[in-house]
Amino acid sequence: MKVGMSLTAWVLRQQSMHPGARGQLSTLLTHVSLAARMIAHEVSQAPLTGLVGHAGATNVQGEEQAKLDIVADELFLDAMGTSDLVSTMVSEEREEPEYVSDHSGQGHYTIFYDPLDGSSNIDVNVTVGSIFGIYRQRPNDRGRLTDLFRPGREQVAAGYVMYGASTILVLATEDSKVQGFTLQSEIGEFFLTHPDMQMPEVGKSYSCNQSRQPHWSDAMVAVARRFRDDDVGGEKRTARYVGSLIADFHRTLIKGGIFMYPGEREKPEGKLRLMYEAAPLAFLAEKAGGGAHDGKVRILDKVATKLHERTPLFIGSRVDVEDAFARLNG
Repeated sequence: MKVGMSLTAWVLRQQSMHPGARGQLSTLLTHVSLAARMIAHEVSQAPLTGLVGHAGATNVQGEEQAKLDIVADELFLDAMGTSDLVSTMVSEEREEPEYVSDHSGQGHYTIFYDPLDGSSNIDVNVTVGSIFGIYRQRPNDRGRLTDLFRPGREQVAAGYVMYGASTILVLATEDSKVQGFTLQSEIGEFFLTHPDMQMPEVGKSYSCNQSRQPHWSDAMVAVARRFRDDDVGGEKRTARYVGSLIADFHRTLIKGGIFMYPGEREKPEGKLRLMYEAAPLAFLAEKAGGGAHDGKVRILDKVATKLHERTPLFIGSRVDVEDAFARLNG
């Protein structure tokens, strides 16, 4: 079996490009990998271990928690906490920030994460995933809420893990391109399979939940109709909507196009969370040559005013995202 560069080797190579680096972010990314491997195991075994269905509780958003939501959250928290490099963690599943005990004095990072995005799909074996965004703490704001309300452009690394037919970890740092690593489960290591990922400028598909159209603004209805009726290379665009954010974004990252989750008349703030869903994915999209906005503002320029703030999201190929923006604001 021929394999590519391991995640560990890639991380160390990135570190070697910065002679003054102390290896903290490198170490932290290996702990992300550890969390991903543990969660991947639990997801693959869920039907056998009884970790399917709901736990009988709701999270801070009022959404019913799946059993795996709770397990994945604990695994991610433990993996990051034992790194001694993180002092603050913000999870979709926790109402308040989790301040991790810092014994080494090296806990200079904050992580926002969705431990198991799309967990309602577990029971029907549809792809789910984890999303994370990492920030370097501002010393004067350490331990304060003001340190958590940051624009996404300040992320030093972001990524997601997709648990599907294979487990894929996609990530980028502030000075790298987007890289995709696939887990070789027998060895227990991620290997580089999608180097320097680049999103096509225009895609042949669009993705949105058109069953929500009666709740959209007239402008949004027109945008969806425009993509439906558009030709790309002499072919009509196709509609592709899985209903799992990770799966829909991953397809868009590789094949291009646009994913749209707009606000609605009754819920203009949208559904997706800014800090641990939209901002990390926007970081990756821009690194891959694409773009992301909320219909009015670039996602990476938005500053949250509360931990679990929601946002509309238009993300994907640069030309398609710019076209949607122009039509929404025309």
